[in-house]
Amino acid sequence: MTKARLLRLSVVLVSIFMILLIIVYWDNVGTAHFYLHTSFSRPRSPGAITAGEDWEALPDVDEFLAKLLSSSLKQNSSTPRKTEQLLVQGSNKPVLSNLEENVRGYDWSTHKDRNSLDQEKLQVERQRTLREFCANSSFTFPTKERSFDDIPNYELNHLIVDDRHGVIYCYVPKVACTNWKRVMIVLSESLLDQGVPYRNPLDIPREHVHNTSTHLTFNKFWRRYGKFSRHLMKIKLKKYTKFLFVRDPFVRLISAFRSKFELENEDFYRRFAIPMLKLYSNHTNLPTSVSEAFGAGLKVSFSDFIQYLLDPRTEKMAPFNEHWRQVYRLCHPCQIDYDFIGKLETLDEDAAYLLQLLKVDRLLRFPPSYRNRTASSWEDNWFAKIPLAWRQQLYKLYEADFVLFGYPKPENLLKD
Repeated sequence: MTKARLLRLSVVLVSIFMILLIIVYWDNVGTAHFYLHTSFSRPRSPGAITAGEDWEALPDVDEFLAKLLSSSLKQNSSTPRKTEQLLVQGSNKPVLSNLEENVRGYDWSTHKDRNSLDQEKLQVERQRTLREFCANSSFTFPTKERSFDDIPNYELNHLIVDDRHGVIYCYVPKVACTNWKRVMIVLSESLLDQGVPYRNPLDIPREHVHNTSTHLTFNKFWRRYGKFSRHLMKIKLKKYTKFLFVRDPFVRLISAFRSKFELENEDFYRRFAIPMLKLYSNHTNLPTSVSEAFGAGLKVSFSDFIQYLLDPRTEKMAPFNEHWRQVYRLCHPCQIDYDFIGKLETLDEDAAYLLQLLKVDRLLRFPPSYRNRTASSWEDNWFAKIPLAWRQQLYKLYEADFVLFGYPKPENLLKD
């Protein structure tokens, strides 16, 4: 009889300990602040989530976690947001150096008079296009039919989470991701400068922005939460506002080529340029450093780069590098229901509208655009010397990104 009582007592104590451990883990990453003050997170009406809100039909474990999160909400609902007030003081008019102004050439006041109605219609159209083609059984591409549970953790490393404001951002390289990462750092306060969170995105050094330890991403959940990780991901995907920014796929490829192979980049030279020069330009005994190679006039051509993308051996060796990997492979748009789809072609307008919808526009402004952004009008010149058959194969490789995000098929490049 005594043994049975001791057994029951030990079970109760272990259960209480596990619950406390989970709460401590969540509190460490800010999940206790599970208030959403976004104005358009589906499927709810605008407003913050309250502790007694309906969490919809969730599996048992999800329901347990959701209730636990709700109890945390009650405890935190009356906590003053001192950090947000602190951010406001220094971010209404970002201070840029003269050099920064000269390089970027941007008028911050242009964000003030946006037609929110047009932006709203634009978002409806972009999301409708995406959902229609995701549901269209006649339009197929790799990984389309798999479920969210089928996505390996390592493929979720582009989903950055801000628990303080209930935001998830899927970053796409060569689509203003450096500045969006800066915004996420400011919002989540994940990086400090002399003990104080950064207030102005432009103050954050570039080397810190791309440091993987700076951001909380979905692929880190397994290490933090173990078997609860997928359940937490699903809850956050239901409750948080999810956004991504995309770009014309061919223009994105040109931009990736320009930044990684026309500029001296030691890492990309050794990992990619040397194999490309050997395979497609028949060079041997190549210099070991990029500066020596550039000095000798040895550079990867755009034609070499396209051959590399089309070569079946490339994917067999390793998945595409993130700078030219397709967006559907980075962000899983048919498995994740994104609330906002921005485009680089309308970056300034989309960014201002998104920050307004997230109700953080009083905390910061999106950093200004660069003047030397790769233009869509350059496509004809860049692809002029690329054989027609290659262009057609390249389109098939990136067709899903064109179709899902509403970019027109570049007929002028795909016909004689």
